[in-house]
This record gives sequence, structure tokens and C-alpha cells, in this order.
Amino acid sequence: MGETSVDGAKMTGGNTAIKSEQKTEGNSFFSWLLVLALLGAWLSVGVVWFDLVDYSALGGVYDADGDGDFDVEDAKVLLGLIEKPVTVASTENPLGERESTSHSPHGSASDAEPSLEFKTEESRPANQISPELPPTTQPVPTSVSTPESITETTEFKEEPSVESKEEKEAKKKKPKLLNKFDKTIKSEINAAEKLRNKGKFEESLRAFEALVQKFPQSPRCRYGKAQAEDDLAEKIHSNEMLLKAVNTYREVAELPDVPPDLIKATLKRRAERQQFLGRTRGSLATSEKLVQIFPEDISLKNDLGVAHLLLGDNKGAKRIYEEVLARAPHDGFAKVHYGFILKSENKIAESIPYLREGLESGEPGTDDGRFYFHLGDALQRTGDKSAYDWYEAGHRQGHFASVWQRSLYNVPGLRAQPWWMAEETRYTALVKMLERNWLTIRDEALSVLDSNSGQFLPEDEYLRETGDWGQFTLWQQGRKVASSCRYVPKTCALLEHYPEATSCKRGQIKFSVMQAGTHVWPHTGPTNCRLRMHLGLVIPSKGCRIRCTNQTRSWEEGKVLIFDDSFEHEVWQEAESYRLIFIVDVWHPQLTQLQRQTLSPI
Repeated sequence: MGETSVDGAKMTGGNTAIKSEQKTEGNSFFSWLLVLALLGAWLSVGVVWFDLVDYSALGGVYDADGDGDFDVEDAKVLLGLIEKPVTVASTENPLGERESTSHSPHGSASDAEPSLEFKTEESRPANQISPELPPTTQPVPTSVSTPESITETTEFKEEPSVESKEEKEAKKKKPKLLNKFDKTIKSEINAAEKLRNKGKFEESLRAFEALVQKFPQSPRCRYGKAQAEDDLAEKIHSNEMLLKAVNTYREVAELPDVPPDLIKATLKRRAERQQFLGRTRGSLATSEKLVQIFPEDISLKNDLGVAHLLLGDNKGAKRIYEEVLARAPHDGFAKVHYGFILKSENKIAESIPYLREGLESGEPGTDDGRFYFHLGDALQRTGDKSAYDWYEAGHRQGHFASVWQRSLYNVPGLRAQPWWMAEETRYTALVKMLERNWLTIRDEALSVLDSNSGQFLPEDEYLRETGDWGQFTLWQQGRKVASSCRYVPKTCALLEHYPEATSCKRGQIKFSVMQAGTHVWPHTGPTNCRLRMHLGLVIPSKGCRIRCTNQTRSWEEGKVLIFDDSFEHEVWQEAESYRLIFIVDVWHPQLTQLQRQTLSPI
């Protein structure tokens, strides 16, 4: 309306308007300055006294000086009167792989589903942080559907995030990062911080280093130095620089007169970066210190539970989450992680309500593919058909490629189908070699099996409902197991010429023996980066079959079956004698050589 009125005045006033404009030209600049000053002042008053701004939603973008303060300069940004600070985003993984992150169970399973262990990711350049999906409202299944009724191209829309009461309260409270002394040097801190906001990390670091030299007892100056080192580490892909940031964050917390909000911010970031560097014990120690300083903060307690899980200390994590749930029985983050721990203990029925209620809460940190995976798996094992509704929900959230294909460590764009012909894989030479030499391979396997040497180890991933299933591994994660190859030298020698199998870091080469009366639960492998070959060695005439998606097949002696084990599969051994096969995992044929060399092992 204002622009229309002014334009109309100019149009109707003609030359008079122009003359008037010329007369007031000298005063207009000062008039605008006065307007801006008044506008900025009133905005600041409104923000301070009436809570007009949602700080969490702003995410610090409009905080020009980095001290959690919203002032006149910030008001100008909101009004579009000055340019908004530039933030530098992390580079994408050059391999294009998509993996789950954020407080999630990092791990893998050798033969089947994602591991029930938390593991640290290997140390990577600081820019290769997998993108996180924003927390969203979890779709709660209301009807039972089966895979036959679900298409793999289901479209979905993201729903708005659900905020807890604690989060909403936190948004109203501005973090106080300046002590009394730092307020007296705020302008100098602002100058260095503005360089960082513009992406000039080297200049910002030099500025903060000078400030730390000048004011060694200033927590905010040292915190700015740590942030600049952190940002620069990401920019130049340097773990060495990131380690400097980790140490500087520690120095901040050790200074006298550090505001509580600054202690919390610096130690939380330190724990995160320690975790990223693979320093899980250090991250645990930092998380423990945070809980000691802020015992009433439930979110810090939850983070401590994750730190225990990353060290493989499920017992310690379980104790933490029991304490959280005793104080906050509706905490979704604690519920879903506690359910995950129960599932890892094979307490299937007990895990279900915690996993389900945790996912239904929609709280940050609960929207993780593994939780959908293990809830669906637990429901399947109890005969509850709603498992596929949860798999469908996980697919809608973008965690699964489809309801059938539920692997979590994936490279997008690879051809996806449950069963493969040898010609489609481009590994026909390997297939022909296996089928041509199947008797040699079988005889060596039988010699090990008959010797009772203990080389066949029982499957230990809780995949069996009934029966006995043993495996004898020759290659694991692309590495030859020399002690095993001593027992089957001819078989290992045959395979040495086929790097698509022996270099497959996301697979195995092994013998598998399954006794009569064995049923393997429906499950999926951890990655879409491999295909699995089964060479039949000793196959009873009836009773042995494998289902992958909705297609069921049987093995034949001397013949190779090829399937993608990232799709759901299930095995029955209902014969009167044992079944023996040779399993050879190979890289997915569409992976490039660079991807094969640089993908992390599973």
C-alpha cells in the first residue's frame, strides 16, 4: 500500500513532485537514518519484551554478532535492508552414498540386517558429513497392508515437525554467551564474528587469535577461535585443524567466569566433533562432564546414552535410559533407544512398545531408519502384520528404497531387482568358474565339515527362529582370512583371479551349512552395493527353499543362484539332512572403480 501511494503521488504531481524531491534531497538521507534507528530500536524492544522472534527457527542466521543477542543490525537483516550473513554448507559425499547419521545406531551386519551395535564411523575428512533428514511427524500406521499391495514408487510429503514443550520453552530463552568482561569488548568480538559469518574463516581465525592473545581470560573470544577452527577444518578437509578446535573448546570450558550457556554450547560441540573424529571415549568423557554440570537437562542425559552405545556399552546405555524414563516417562528419544537395546538383547516382545511409541512421538533423534527397521522386524517375528505398515512408513520417510528393499548403507541410482541372471551381472566368467569347479569346492568344504575342527561357527545375529546354521568364512570385508584358506587351498586359489569378489569390502566369501529343521526369519542385508551368489554343493531333493521378495526358488547342486540380499529374503530347511552352499558376494556391477576403492567396509 505504501509503495502504491508514493507512486501515485509521483504520477499525479508531475513536475511539482520532481521539484519537491530536489528540494528535500539534502535532508532525505538523515531522515531515513532516523527512521531506521527508531525502527531498529522498537524492533529490539519488541523482541526483548514481547518475545517476537523464534530464536530456534532463526537458527542464529540473523544473529550478526554471534552472542545470542538480537539487535538493530539483526533487525535490518530481517527487513532486507542489509545483506544476510553467508553460511558455508558442507560438501556432499563425492561417492554419492547415503547413510544414516545423527544419534543413530551406527553399525552393520555381516550377513543380514543392520547391526544391533552402535559403532563409530571411521575418521573422514571434515566435509564428509552425511546429511540428516529433518525430524518429521511420524506416520502412524492405521491399516494392515502387505508388500503385494505396496508400490515401490510411493510419493510422500514431509509433514511439519512436532515440537516438545521443552523445545518451545527453550526457543523463548536467548542463550547468554557473554560474561561481564566480554560485554565490554563486544564490538571487537562482533568484528571477528562477522568475518566468520561471511565465510572468511582464515581471516576470522586470525582475528580471534589476536583477541585471545590480547584477552586470554575471555571465554567468548576463545569460543570464537574454536568455531573458526571448526569451520576452517570443514572448509580445507583437515582433521588436524578439527583436533585443534576440539582442544580449544576444552580450553573455553576451563576458563573462569564462563556463562552456563556458553559452557553447554562449547562442550556439546566438543563431544560432537570428538565423536566425528572417532574419539568415542573422549566424547563419552565430555558428555559425562556435561551431565555433571547440568544434571536436570534430559537431552544431555540422552546424548550420554548414545555415547555409551557408540562404545558398545549397551549395559551402560540401558542404565542411562532407564534413569531418563524414570524422570521423563514420555521421552520419545529415550524410548526408541531403550527399545533398540532391548531388541539387541533379543527381547523382541518387550522392545516393540518402546520402539513404536518412540517413533510415534516424532521427537528429534527418533526419525532413523534403523528404528523403523527393527520395529518392523520385531513385529514380523511376533506374527504382527502391521510390520509392513511400519516398513511403508520408513519408505515414505526416505529411509528405505522400497518396502522390500530395506538396506540402510546405500549408493543411490544402482539397478535394484531381487533376482539376477549371470549375464546381467557381467560376472559370467566367475559364475562359469564356480559351476565348473563345484565338485572341488564341495570336497574341500566337506573335509572341513567332517573334521569337526570347529571352523564352522554358528550364526550369532539372532536370525534363526529354529535349527542350526553354521558358517566358515574365507574372505571378510575384502580381506583374505589366511587361517581359513589353509583348510581349503584349492578353493581360495580359484577365487584369487576374481577381484569383483575378493575385493568386495561390503561382503564375504564363505561356506554355509544349514541343518534340517532350520527357519531363518525374513531379513535384509545392510547395503545395496553387493550382489550375493549361492553355489549349491549338497542340496537335499526336497524341503530347501529361499524366498526373496515374493519369489521363492530352490538350490541345485553345481548351479549358481544370484540375488540382491538388500531385498527381504527368508530361508526354510525342512529336509531330512543338511544343506551346504558356497556364498560369494560381489560388488554391484554399476559401482565405479573409485566407489569400490573408497566405500567404507561393512
